Amino acid sequence: MSEKIQKSEGGREREQRIEKLEQLRGMGVNPFRYSFERTHMLGEAIQNGGELAGSGAEVVCAGRIMSIRKHGKTAFGNIKDSTASLQFYVRKDGVDEESFDLFKLIDVGDIVGIYGTLFRTKTDELTVKVTRLELLSKAILPLPEKWHGLQDKEIRYRQRYVDLIVNDDVMKIFRLRSAIVETIRRFLQEHGFLEVETPILQPIYGGALARPFVTHHNTLDIDLYLRIADELYLKRLIVGGMERVFEFSKDFRNEGMDRSHNPEFTMLECYAAYWDYTRMMEFVEQLFARLCEEFVGGFELKFGEHEIDLKPPWRRLSFFDALGEATDEDLKEMDAETLKELAKKRGLDVDGVTGRGGFLDLLFSELVEPGLIQPTFITDYPVELSPLAKIHRGDASLVERFEPYICGFEIGNAFSELNDPIDQRERFEQQSRMRAEGADEVHPIDEDYVRALEYGMPPTGGLGVGIDRVVMLLTDSHSIRDVILFPQMRPEGGREKD
Repeated sequence: MSEKIQKSEGGREREQRIEKLEQLRGMGVNPFRYSFERTHMLGEAIQNGGELAGSGAEVVCAGRIMSIRKHGKTAFGNIKDSTASLQFYVRKDGVDEESFDLFKLIDVGDIVGIYGTLFRTKTDELTVKVTRLELLSKAILPLPEKWHGLQDKEIRYRQRYVDLIVNDDVMKIFRLRSAIVETIRRFLQEHGFLEVETPILQPIYGGALARPFVTHHNTLDIDLYLRIADELYLKRLIVGGMERVFEFSKDFRNEGMDRSHNPEFTMLECYAAYWDYTRMMEFVEQLFARLCEEFVGGFELKFGEHEIDLKPPWRRLSFFDALGEATDEDLKEMDAETLKELAKKRGLDVDGVTGRGGFLDLLFSELVEPGLIQPTFITDYPVELSPLAKIHRGDASLVERFEPYICGFEIGNAFSELNDPIDQRERFEQQSRMRAEGADEVHPIDEDYVRALEYGMPPTGGLGVGIDRVVMLLTDSHSIRDVILFPQMRPEGGREKD
């Protein structure tokens, strides 16, 4: 943090706290201790409060001071650790002189260790009566004002450490996120999937249609790409005989930012040999049934103004049927120019959009997606949008692909995976021709991946699920930034758009 920012945050109070630092050091107190031994976490002390209060046993706890209410020679306050918040009581004749002198220099936000016994106040609030106090870390900057807290979203996202301190609901979301990921991991392992790791730095990006971030390896003197997906590496493992694999991966896409997009995000990808996309649809329903069981307590949840029913089976609607419902027109046989005119007639921005697939994707994202509130599988996409999926067994202009939508946004993507190496090469070459026509989100040719397919990949079902969006759904969070601890931000000083 620059000196200018440091001085602007906290102002006079920051200077006063620095002065207290010098007073503490003059008293022989180290304001930044190396360690501290606790007998109880605060949550544990509260859980066993009756027994501990009855026995008069000493408890030794540590945490951050969240409030202090002084009354002459006594004071009440609250201390908070990662498990709970507990009231404490300090009385001048109840502590040694050194501890009371130290307490006079303690501020809200300081991290302390306290020794004492538990009792209940006249209002029946469990409280620790302090017998000794130790300063563990002096806070130089004050916490946000008590009653208003930290409300500015830009500051909350940028200074997540403060957000977590003062907003208990935020801490709860990220604890839930961890539990959701662990539940998904257990579910996959129960179904015979093996967790693996694949490269983040890739010589050829692939597995999705997106613009990558580029970096350079000095020793090899080559450009590398931060992965946009881990699909092609996981399918190489299917070729190698790992019949069911999954990975929680950090992916990176050099694209716009909005309520459901962050350039760095978390994906689950899993692949199962001998499955197809219909089996994967059932698997998604089973996965969400497990998540509902553990985190919702039923199949109905509230997301904003919507009551969402996740009970299987979910609605299934083909890509072109969904467009037909939204436009009252049959788009399946329309060429690129006709689709472009339709988009313009609907008031959509067509700048930078190229090819039939590009206009179909634009029309779908603008006219269909926002209305997909209840769980819906959109199925059977046009081949132009899906260079890695198998041709539909009933219609060669389509592929066997589905995307689950809930609350107006996509939460996943799945295919009957293309395992014909000749067809795959032709799809890659078609993508290259699209690039020559001006498209920038196309799939490059990956010669090694084609070679892997030539060794033979069994029929395979593949699935990608946006973990951030699943957490948004299950926590009623309406921005992806609310479920990512450190979302990408503009340089400090420029305002962010929600």
